[in-house]
Order: sequence, then C-alpha cells, then structure tokens
Amino acid sequence: MINMSQNVNIAIVGLGQIGIYLYNELRVKKGEIEKKSGKNINIVAISAKNKNKKRKFKIDKKIFYSDPLNIFKKKKIDIVFECVGLSDGISKKIVETALKNKINVITPNKALIAKHGNYLSALAEKNNINLEFEASVAGGIPVIRAIKDGLSTNVIKKVYGILNGTTNYILSEMEKTNETFEKVLKKAQQLGYAEPGNPKLDLNGFDAFAKVRILSALAFKNHISKSKCLMEGIENIDLKDIKIASQLNLRIKLLGVTEIHKNRLFETVHPCLVSKNSYIGNVKGVMNAVIIEGKPIGESILQGEGAGPGPTSSSLLSDLHYILKGNINNPFGIPSKKRKNLKSFNSNNYTNSLYLRFEVKDKSGVLSTITNRLAKYKISVKRIIQTPDKIGGKATIVIITHKTTEINAKNCLAIFKKNKYILKFPTLIRLYN
Repeated sequence: MINMSQNVNIAIVGLGQIGIYLYNELRVKKGEIEKKSGKNINIVAISAKNKNKKRKFKIDKKIFYSDPLNIFKKKKIDIVFECVGLSDGISKKIVETALKNKINVITPNKALIAKHGNYLSALAEKNNINLEFEASVAGGIPVIRAIKDGLSTNVIKKVYGILNGTTNYILSEMEKTNETFEKVLKKAQQLGYAEPGNPKLDLNGFDAFAKVRILSALAFKNHISKSKCLMEGIENIDLKDIKIASQLNLRIKLLGVTEIHKNRLFETVHPCLVSKNSYIGNVKGVMNAVIIEGKPIGESILQGEGAGPGPTSSSLLSDLHYILKGNINNPFGIPSKKRKNLKSFNSNNYTNSLYLRFEVKDKSGVLSTITNRLAKYKISVKRIIQTPDKIGGKATIVIITHKTTEINAKNCLAIFKKNKYILKFPTLIRLYN
C-alpha cells in the first residue's frame, strides 16, 4: 500500500486535446473524486509549450511551468499525468524523473510504453511506485485492468480486435456515405477523431501496433517484444475495395492481433476482410472492441469508444482512483524479473486467404497471365470477379484465393510491378481467419 497523505498534489504535463480535457475533468469532478477516495486533490502544476495558446478550457496561469522538469524542483508532487504523447524526448524524461523521485505516473502514451515500458516498469517497481497506463489502449475500455486483475488467473491464448477508433471511423464512414478516403479523413479531422496536422500514425497502423505490443506483454506475461512484425495501415484502401467487399457480404476492418502460435509470439496489424454477420464486422464508427480468448473464461469481449479526449480521460481518472486507494501494482501485472522473453513467430509463414485487386488494360490474355503466375507460387484461385470499363479500355479483376503463406504472396506480387498490362501495383487485403 502507498503511504499517501490526505492532501494529494497533482501535476499535468501536456495540455493538448487530452491534457486540457483532463484538467477540466479534475476541476469539475474534484468533489466527487474526494468523496470516493477520501483524499483532497489539488492541481498544483501544469505545463505545455505555449502558456498563452487559446484552449477549450481556461487554465490557471499561476501554476503554469514552461519547463516541466522545474515542477519536480519547486513543487511536492504525488501524481503526475504525462499527456505529451512522444515516445522519447520530454515524455520519457518526465516519466523517468517522476519515477526516480517516487512520484506516481499516469499516462495515455502508448508510444512511450510500447517502446520503453520494460525499462520504465522496472524503474517503478524498484521505487515501489505506480506507473499506470489504462488509457494507452482502447480509450475508455478498461481492458488493461481486465487482463491484469479480472482475468489474472486465466491462461490467455489470443487478444485481437479493433484498436484504433480513427481508422474504424474512416472505413465505416466510407461504406456508409460512398465518399472517398480523402474526404472522410478530412471529416474525421474536423470532428477531432484524427490529428488535424499529421494523422499518419493512425493511418499507417503504428498506433494500433503500439497497443498490440502492450496487450502482448500483459496477456502473455512477457517483456515487450522488439522484433520486426507485420504492420500495415489503411492508406491504400480505396472506395472501390469497400464496395466490392460489401458485394461479397464482407467489411474491411483494421485488426490488431497478438497470440501464441506454435509456442511463439505472433503480433500483427493489418486490414482484414471480415463477415458482415460477425461481431467484429459490426463494430462501427469510433468504437473499439477487444476480444480476449483464454481458459477457463473462453471468449471475453470489451467494447467502447476508442477515440477522443472523453473516453481517454475516463481511463485516466480510473487510474487516479486506483492510486488514491493506496494500491501499488506491478505495471504489467507481475514483477519484471518474472516476465518472459518470447521468441517471435516468423510472419513469412503466416497463412491467409487473400483478396487481390488488379487494375489492368482490357486485353485478352491478361487474366490467364495473372492466374498462371499465382499458380507458379502455389496460390490457388477460389473466386474471380471481373468488371470491365469499356470506355476507358480498362478492367478491374478481383481474385479471392485459398490460403497461402505471406512469403508466397509477397514474392508473387513482386512480379507484377513490371507488367505493362497491369496499371498499378495490386491491392492485397487478407481475409481474417
């Protein structure tokens, strides 16, 4: 148990969308938090790049620090919220400094935890202090607490789901409105679901992949993996793919998966074609869904909003309540020294049925050329859909394959880069097993 005084001093570093929303929530809900915890909470320091920036909520400039590291020198802090969001730099320095000074840390920073979680969790344990990061995965869904506490005696074999609300909103909205990727992305930015400046880390799969690595460490009691794994985003998904998938009674979802496969750790993030009749196929908008498979629990499903400052702040305040109760917990559920180093499954051996879309010149013999080359790499055809564009002298060929390995698909598609009748590199989407 933490020997915490009656008065608890809080610092918030980073006043972006999440930080400023959290700042307001702490002020508005101060009485409610104090009633439930029996502690008096006080925000004694805040920090951001710009003191005079126009923000959604008014800040107390008397407690503003331009240099967040000065907070630790001038104030007695019990809990610091790190909401800057970088994987290195000032984010890492703040968390590291706080833990070394026996200050509890709460952060939604999945990039930081995915990269430095092994080191930072060991540092928290060494100093008998909390490092909490519920908000780093799936917004307001309490998935981390569920795995660490609620399912702690289960043997988990697989965790998968929709882990990025931005991409799920874009894919759902494209299907709903028949608008292009570019138009829907702009709409997502206007609504605050996607970063207004550079949403690349959402779109390329990195955000979801950072979450997968955190979930792996929690579910399988291993150190965070550093191995190179299969990661793809949704930037190459065209409205045409959405429409064709719908005709096949399928939907495209960006799925994050971590599982133990042949006694090795397999982590991946990529777009998947899933049935419209499946549970995961009906998770729409900014919603996230996490499915945990284990024994004896079987299949456990958690769903909720995964994008936006509201759901994120909900998880941040959940971590605050946990600390205010006087709890000390190993950040990843068990001591760092007892966590395993799992070997990674070779993604070249990953098997899936494939959706392949070819944009070609409408010439005789093109289809046979494609199918012959697929056969050469032991990729057998299950279904073919041809849509001619007679005015443009072009055609769209969609091929659904039987299961094949990742390396076969990669080697086979490389050949099509140099074919004069194929107008662009084929689009590949895996069917979810």
